[in-house]
Amino acid sequence: MFSAVDPTIYLLAAATLMALSGVPGLALNRPAWGQHLAAFLVVVAAFMGEYAAVALLTGSPGVTYQVDWPLPFGPALLSADLLSVIFLMPLFLVAGCVSVYSVAYWPAHKHASAGKLTLFLGIFAASMVIVVMARNSVLFIMAWEIMALSAYFLLTSEQQNPDVQRVGIVYLFATHTGSMALFAMFSLLREATGTFAFPLSHSLSLPVTVAAVVIITALIGFGGKAGLMPLHYWLPGAHANAPSHVSAMMSGVMLKMGIYGILRTLSFFVGVPAWVGWLILLLGAWSAINGIAMAAGQRDLKRLLACSSIENIGIIFIGIGLALVGVQLHAPYLVVCGLFGAFIHIINHGLFKSLLFLGSGVLIHATGTREIDRMGGLARRMPITSPLFLIGSLAICGLPPLNGFVGELFLYVGAISDGIIAPLPLAALVAPVLALVGGLAVMTFVKLYGIIFLGAPRSDAAAHGHEATATMTAPMFLLATGCLAAGMVPVLLVRLVSPVVAFYGDVAAPALARITSRVPIVPLTIVNILLVVLVAVIGAAYLLRLRRLPRAQGSTWGCAYPVPTPRMQYTGTSFSEMMVNLLGAIVATNRRRPTLATAFPAAGTRFSYTLTETVLDRILTPVFAGVGLAFSYLRRVQHGQLHIYVLYIFATLCVLIIWPH
Repeated sequence: MFSAVDPTIYLLAAATLMALSGVPGLALNRPAWGQHLAAFLVVVAAFMGEYAAVALLTGSPGVTYQVDWPLPFGPALLSADLLSVIFLMPLFLVAGCVSVYSVAYWPAHKHASAGKLTLFLGIFAASMVIVVMARNSVLFIMAWEIMALSAYFLLTSEQQNPDVQRVGIVYLFATHTGSMALFAMFSLLREATGTFAFPLSHSLSLPVTVAAVVIITALIGFGGKAGLMPLHYWLPGAHANAPSHVSAMMSGVMLKMGIYGILRTLSFFVGVPAWVGWLILLLGAWSAINGIAMAAGQRDLKRLLACSSIENIGIIFIGIGLALVGVQLHAPYLVVCGLFGAFIHIINHGLFKSLLFLGSGVLIHATGTREIDRMGGLARRMPITSPLFLIGSLAICGLPPLNGFVGELFLYVGAISDGIIAPLPLAALVAPVLALVGGLAVMTFVKLYGIIFLGAPRSDAAAHGHEATATMTAPMFLLATGCLAAGMVPVLLVRLVSPVVAFYGDVAAPALARITSRVPIVPLTIVNILLVVLVAVIGAAYLLRLRRLPRAQGSTWGCAYPVPTPRMQYTGTSFSEMMVNLLGAIVATNRRRPTLATAFPAAGTRFSYTLTETVLDRILTPVFAGVGLAFSYLRRVQHGQLHIYVLYIFATLCVLIIWPH
């Protein structure tokens, strides 16, 4: 079917179309027309990109294109392989959904920054396509920097907001710190190979020290972009303060570029040192547990979703770590289960996290707030968004019959198999870690969904909440359908990822089939379909019964309170208080209690409860404040008088002359 297709040229055409999609809007006198045209072009590019990805999966060879540019770094090489496909498929899907969503969420007639946002959104998506296609380190770094800078311009769309300015600076510091690590890594590779072109897979053999430095710098540069702890400090603020559709792109797609960079770098080596797998496994477990613990205590809707992205990135790294440990232990079941779990979760996270961020945009659009405790009772007022957000919440918790369970199932099977077979089953500890993370995720998203959509409105803004337009809910519906379909028929995900696992893990087809047969995919498919049918039948029967019952005239019993108010309901903070207290070593809470002189608080007395970011607020900010204070004393030598500066130069020359003697 795809034998005559050159997938690479389709991908390059799609990237070009997305990069130029926002240009007509800058030239047209009617910005709304330009915004609609940009959305149309991105959707067309998304179809082209998905077509090329399917072609690669079905066996069409990807042609390598060589561009002889005038730069002295060798030719620019562009290609796509099966590893690229895993990242390109969610990229094009999310980009298409976000472009349609943005037309209603950030309309040009209401936002003066819509033209800039549309332009950089297309450049952002196109740069990520080039990142996964670049086969030259200089071209890769150029695309990487374009991706980072376009994300910054998207993040700082509301420049007048001081919080946005602060998180923009933190993001720039984090991304350029990572870029410096990547410069060091690619310089070492250039010195070792004699060329800026990427080494072939499993062809690079370096001295132990050099290999260790290359891998560590890759983990710093790419891990920081992925949000891997402790390099995650930029992520909660950036995702929380960016426009919601930008947050969907950053979380659902951009974070995976860091994972791609690590996977691509590790593929260069003939053999990876044994400590690398255990280090990645440890960092993944740390990120998963700490990420969901941070999310549990959040009151900001988007900050909660951002922290849960750290958790999901940790789960993906757990899968990568399991696979690397399996290579060292000569345990093919760990390699296969780890790669299946990681690759499937990469795709699934792009679906449900983008869905949730787009849903958060609908909620913010309807209520005008990001505070969870100021919402409530929105299920009745938003009958379309409510079930779509519920699907995303169940999927991110890893519960059947949604897609989030499929990738974690492979990780469970790999860990349990290691516990049965291995004489010292250290990798089996992954199972209790995943169970802990899953339990915390369920509690966190029960709080999120229950406080937002159930109960009574907690503010006037929530009481006047309204459903979004079809332009905003249609992309959410598409992503929710993907979550449900992938969960109900997980064999589709397995078949989608199998060629990539065989390619990257260097696993023969018979061994791959034998190991995957241990995972109960077919029984899971049957159970999930039956579960969906059962839920649909029970839901229909319940709704039918509600229609037949007379409508209650009084209010719900208020535990002896004659006039119940919304303030008597549980808040998200109170719901998660016990869990946050148990995780006090991870979740850094800052409570400011008023002093009560009498039995009743005085007017204006307030109690505040905030969560601090340990790495950013307790480590980096004090360090930079101290450095700034130290350098402030150097300003005393700047008098602005020319003869004083000449004296400085003369004194320096004297010291340099005397120093050798």
